Amino acid sequence: MLSLTVEDVRAARDVLREVVVPTPMIPSRVLSEQIGGPVLLKCENLQRTGSFKIRGAFLRISRLSAAERARGVVAASAGNHAQGVALAASMLGCRATVFMPVGAPLPKIAATRGYGAEVVFPGPTVDDCLIAARKHADESGAVFIHPFDHPDVVTGQATIGLEIMEQCPDARTIVAPVGGGGLLAGVAAAAKGIARAAGGPGVKIVGAQAKRAAAFPPSLAAGRPTQIEIERTMADGIAVGRPGDLTYAMFTELVDAVVTVTEESISQALLLCLERAKQVVEPAGAAGVAALLEHAYAVEPPVVVLLSGGNIDPLLLSRVLRHGLAGAGRYLVVRCRLKDRPGALMTLLGELAELGVNVLDVMHERVAARLPVEEAEVLLHLETRGADHSEDVIGRLRERGYTLTLS
Repeated sequence: MLSLTVEDVRAARDVLREVVVPTPMIPSRVLSEQIGGPVLLKCENLQRTGSFKIRGAFLRISRLSAAERARGVVAASAGNHAQGVALAASMLGCRATVFMPVGAPLPKIAATRGYGAEVVFPGPTVDDCLIAARKHADESGAVFIHPFDHPDVVTGQATIGLEIMEQCPDARTIVAPVGGGGLLAGVAAAAKGIARAAGGPGVKIVGAQAKRAAAFPPSLAAGRPTQIEIERTMADGIAVGRPGDLTYAMFTELVDAVVTVTEESISQALLLCLERAKQVVEPAGAAGVAALLEHAYAVEPPVVVLLSGGNIDPLLLSRVLRHGLAGAGRYLVVRCRLKDRPGALMTLLGELAELGVNVLDVMHERVAARLPVEEAEVLLHLETRGADHSEDVIGRLRERGYTLTLS
């Protein structure tokens, strides 16, 4: 296991002082009310490149020899690590090649190129990119910059732990998203080191993984890093099929719990961040907030939740927000049968207006094999005030004789 001291992390912060910005920490009233104590959000979504990744990438590349930098660096990433490596390499004067999966979000691709890296698309998955990146390193002599499983990368991410403990010295729980584990391993080492030195009650470290890509729970149960099959998840930034050897060892010593969160919780967390905290966060970056929504019992306040990144494709943001609204009962999709006669649709829309519903979209179908000749069907996308209002709208429409099917 990496023996990472607070002095090591402070030395790393000195290297990064002119590179990264100390990100703000803001209170969340809605989450504080939910768990019965203070909750603060550590906003690494506001970091340079839009995520924490620049910390570890810059520290790693800064510690290469002049000869190594002359050979260039190579990385594999779905987006955030790619941007961190690209910017760090450009600042340190070395060439960067980044392998990204086909279908990676366009804003992340554009940003990576904008920082000066060459971008290559070897296949549809991050695993394809890792294989291609390692092959490129072997053939070209470029230095492979691992996204999480390297001491310098972990030490760079640990500087967030210093900031957290300085901004909230009485923190009792820190919650952060987990993919390969480099972020939380570093934060845990710094935070627990500071807490021990202060002689206080200590700090609990909790990791949050997407349920569809949760490699740490089975690995911890098996007693070794274990490869899993990843299902499709909106939290692509933490979709890692196997923990790192280094990070796994650090987790066994430093991390108190790893919980999993559903896609529904992630989308609701993203909506909460945007609506209540005014923070644009990507799905992976909101996993810690999702953990509080699902596992409030696992934390002790004051709680610091790390928002690890904000690089979200606007198209994905619109879909995820709609998903989150549906999960919160504020977005309703319903099929409604009505008589196929003049004024019937206008009457239905008037009744919806009377019920205080905002109609977002209407699709009117009059000819279909499933429909009787005298009936039409309307597909409605509706915005309501919440779950209770949705139930009231459905009940009132049925009372008025409409046949409804929820989609």
